[in-house]
Amino acid sequence: MSAAADPIDGIINPDPDPLSTLAAILQAPESAPAAEPSPAAAPSDADVRTNFAHNITPPVPETLEETGIPPSVIEQLVLKYLYFRGEMLGREIAATLGLKFSLIDELLETLKRQHYVGVKKSLGMGNSSGVFQLTETGRNLTREYLESNLYSGPAPVPLYQYTEVVKRQKLREDWLNPASLKEAFKHLVVESDVLAQIGPAVNASKSFLIYGQPGNGKTALAEALFHVDTDPIYLPYAIECQGNIIQLYDPIYHQKIEDQEMEFSAAISLQLPYDGRWFKCKRPFIITGGELTLEMLDLSYNKVSKVYDAPFQLKANNGIYLLDDFGRQKCSPAEILNRWIVPMERHTDYLSFQAGGKMTVPFEAFIIFSTNLRPDQLGDEAFLRRIQYKMFLRSPRREEFSLIFERFARSREVLCPPGLVDTFSQKHYVEGGKRYRRCHPRDVISHAIDIIHFEKLPMALTEDVLDRAFFSCFTESVDVDD
Repeated sequence: MSAAADPIDGIINPDPDPLSTLAAILQAPESAPAAEPSPAAAPSDADVRTNFAHNITPPVPETLEETGIPPSVIEQLVLKYLYFRGEMLGREIAATLGLKFSLIDELLETLKRQHYVGVKKSLGMGNSSGVFQLTETGRNLTREYLESNLYSGPAPVPLYQYTEVVKRQKLREDWLNPASLKEAFKHLVVESDVLAQIGPAVNASKSFLIYGQPGNGKTALAEALFHVDTDPIYLPYAIECQGNIIQLYDPIYHQKIEDQEMEFSAAISLQLPYDGRWFKCKRPFIITGGELTLEMLDLSYNKVSKVYDAPFQLKANNGIYLLDDFGRQKCSPAEILNRWIVPMERHTDYLSFQAGGKMTVPFEAFIIFSTNLRPDQLGDEAFLRRIQYKMFLRSPRREEFSLIFERFARSREVLCPPGLVDTFSQKHYVEGGKRYRRCHPRDVISHAIDIIHFEKLPMALTEDVLDRAFFSCFTESVDVDD
């Protein structure tokens, strides 16, 4: 059985059998012929141990077979590049594909012999320095290819290679410790009892429900997890499955990490440090709110480009997916959770193509549900049992509230005299019966600054300014006839 068909525990439980080389990740599944990995592509045992301990580096294909995609796909991409760009150097074509030039040298020769491309000029260093452009025959052929799809990005990665790398990039079970978690939350005022509830859920990467009153920082609490220090991961620009192209890279959610070694190697056609069809990035953090529909959790087909866009949970693999305002989506909580019951338990999702086929993809995102609703408003006990961890985010105590208030005032560079927060808190919250919320200091101080700017006052909070700011922030229960 090939490596791609074997169950993989990744960095959590490495194979007791010997350290398999990373080139094994690129083995085709049993249904497809697997090429023997080149010795040059196989890393040392020490390299493999390091990658199992931190992250995995997609090895550079040494042959077209090792790319895992049909040569016809690469040929189509080459012709599309030239169609859209007019002319390109041979090494530029390879860099755009994300492949070594040696892999496409023979392909360019074949296209020249078939009179699909021609060399406009050359520096005399072979095809790598030749400036290629399409012939009229090549333009006609490319127009036929564009009927299939308009994709002209880096060469896609086959689904089985993507699945293997995602599984091996899972975080270890013991990857998080209290000190790292506290460091990630240092910009927030969070007491130790809250962190003690968050830590086990994050460390286990199991589904997590945060509920509580609005304004208490549930979203900010979840977003702080993005600051937890983790190793970067590798993601492909696009995936190929059953002849379809699925666009995975999304600049909104995927923060690339600049890799000067990769850019330098690709520019001068040296040995690439890793497969150029992948990019290095921070673990993704994706947030969706009330706009979410069930359709957004499946493949989205673009009728113009004829390319699929990956759903949010696929883009969030090896990272975090936050469903904010859970229960206020355009579909019911039950529909969302029923959609994810099997994926969350088996770490496998099933996505549908427009023509009726399906693809099986890994489901390795840490799912966080955040809601202002009571849990019993979301569903019954059986429904809630599907979510592994739950946490009620209580309102801040008076000391927490004061600390948040003073810290926000400093961040806005406005003076807050000693004792002013206690006076404000006593008057409006203790005596006035207002409940503390973590968002109130930000709201009140922001209104106070607006008053200061309008009236050209010194940048300092006063009791009068805070009182006026408070009443401009909140509504009161009054009779409209008053």
